[in-house]
Amino acid sequence: MKYWVAIAIALAACITAATAQQFGPAQFNIKDDDGDPIANYSLNAAQAARVAALPGKVAVGNLTGDVTILQFYDLNCPFCREAAGDVDALVRADKNLKLVFVPYAVLSVASVQGAMIEVAAGKMLSPEQFLDFHRRIYAARGLIDGARVMAVAKDLGLDPQKVAAVANTEATLNVLRENATVGGEAGLKATPAYVIGGVAILGHPGLKPLQQLVGAMRACGKVVC
Repeated sequence: MKYWVAIAIALAACITAATAQQFGPAQFNIKDDDGDPIANYSLNAAQAARVAALPGKVAVGNLTGDVTILQFYDLNCPFCREAAGDVDALVRADKNLKLVFVPYAVLSVASVQGAMIEVAAGKMLSPEQFLDFHRRIYAARGLIDGARVMAVAKDLGLDPQKVAAVANTEATLNVLRENATVGGEAGLKATPAYVIGGVAILGHPGLKPLQQLVGAMRACGKVVC
């Protein structure tokens, strides 16, 4: 428990500070569904390499797709819950897209507990199953903790004892530590955050803007042509 508390408190402080600053400026002309600019910036080479090498990521969709989006999320972030339907629709509609889920448990101890179960389940589910698993976690209202994520894993046919045996380990906790450290150093001070084409996007822009980013990557290799 002391590990969960340490991670949650440290990253929650980072998120709170960023909220007061409205996440910073927009380097590229990326707007959300309401037409408002959304904060974004290019990662440097070292940051991009560390993000690409993160452990515990789960890729879904087309694993050899021509465009890759990484989503950093906290299970108890209300904007992540809101984004879940858009992200699910995005990957299911685009057969050439690779989506990578990166658990970023930064808001509470419950988030860390839930993420530990999710990381363990991710090792036991196929990409298609994990996409369904991730969507189901957000289906009900209320706090998302380890027990709730475990219940979803059980519904999908996983053995709770086997999941718990993998989840409750130092190795699984280290996955979340590394994700939190690398995400923080890369300036990902909002959840959800996305990385596409070496550009970090803070906050959820909406389904159509995400589709536009993917289209631009295909057209010119940049988030904005």
